[in-house]
Amino acid sequence: MKILITGGAGFVGSGLAIGLKLRSPGDEIVVFDNLRRRGSELNLVTFRKLGILFCHGDVRNPEDFGLIEDIDLIIDAAAEPSVLAGLQGGGTSQVIGINLIGTINILNLAVRHSARLIFLSTSRVYSIDALNSIDFIEGDSRFILSPKQHLAGVSDTGISESFEVMRPRSLYGATKLASELLIQEYCEFFGLKAIINRCGVIAGPGQLGKVDQGVLVLWVAKHYWKQPLSYLGFGGTGKQLRDILHIDDLFDLIISQLEVVDDLTGMTFNVGGSLISNISLCELTKLCEEVVGNSIEIDRETHTRLADVRIYISDNAKICNMINWEVKRKPLDIVSDVFRWIRENETKLEPILK
Repeated sequence: MKILITGGAGFVGSGLAIGLKLRSPGDEIVVFDNLRRRGSELNLVTFRKLGILFCHGDVRNPEDFGLIEDIDLIIDAAAEPSVLAGLQGGGTSQVIGINLIGTINILNLAVRHSARLIFLSTSRVYSIDALNSIDFIEGDSRFILSPKQHLAGVSDTGISESFEVMRPRSLYGATKLASELLIQEYCEFFGLKAIINRCGVIAGPGQLGKVDQGVLVLWVAKHYWKQPLSYLGFGGTGKQLRDILHIDDLFDLIISQLEVVDDLTGMTFNVGGSLISNISLCELTKLCEEVVGNSIEIDRETHTRLADVRIYISDNAKICNMINWEVKRKPLDIVSDVFRWIRENETKLEPILK
C-alpha cells in the first residue's frame, strides 16, 4: 500500500509515518511537508533511515503534488493548528490557505487517484460560547462537568459529535469545519471514501510545544529547564481542564480505521483522551514536579484570552462502539514519555523548546 501523509514532518504526521513504516516495512510511506514549523526538519534523518520518502511541498499549491503517483491512502495531518491563528494580527490568509484551500487540493488529489482519506479535524469546530456555557462544578484542582446539563450534546462523559457548531469557534475551527463539510460533499458526489476524526489535544514525544498548541510538552519542557509559566484566564487558578490523547493512542486508532474506511465513509468521530486521560493545568504542574523533579514559578493572570475554553472532554462513545479501539495511556504515561524524550535529546531540543 502507498500512503501519503500531508503535514507529515510535523508532530502528528511524523509520528504516524514512522509508526506505519515500522509496522509494515513493505508499505510505501510518502511524507509531504513544507517544513515551515521550526524543528520539523529534525525528522528527516529518521525518515531517511527508515526508507520513508520525503516530498517538499505546500498543500496550498496543487502543482506541488505533481510528482506523487499511485496513492492508495491519504492521511491529512497538514494544518495551521493554533486556535489564535489569524485572530491576533498577521492576516488570515495562512490559516485559511492551509486549513481550507489545502484541504480542497487534497480532496481533488484523492479523487484523481481514487485514494481513501483519513482527515484529522479538531474539537475546535465546536462553538466557543457554547463550550463556555457548559454547566460545571469547581473542584479543588479542576473544573468538572456537571451531571446535569442544559445544552444538547454534552454530559458528564464529555462532548459528543452533536454539540453545537453553528456559532463562532475561531478561524482555525471554522476552516476545519468547512473542510469537514466539503469532505462530505466529495463523498456524496465524487465517490470519495473518507473518515473525519475530530481530535482533542494530542501530545507525546516529538511535539514542539507552545502556549497555544502543545501545552503539555511546553509544561514539561519549562519544568525541565526551570523556567516560569503562567496560568492564563478563568481566574488564574489553573483549573481549566482538557483531555489529552497520546500520539500512540491516535496511531492505534488510525490502524483500526485503515481496514474500515469504506464502511465508515462520510462519518465524523470525536477522538480524545476522554474520561481516561484528562488533566487540569494545576494538576499538570504537580505531575511535572513529580516526574521531572523540579519546581518552577507559576504566575497567575486572571484575564481570559480570546478563544479560550474552561473545559473540554471528548466523548469517544461513537467511535469506540464501532471499532475495536480504546484510550490506553494516561497523563502520567504521556508526561513520563515526554520527559524521557527531552532528556535523551536535550542538546538538539534546547534551542527549540527552552
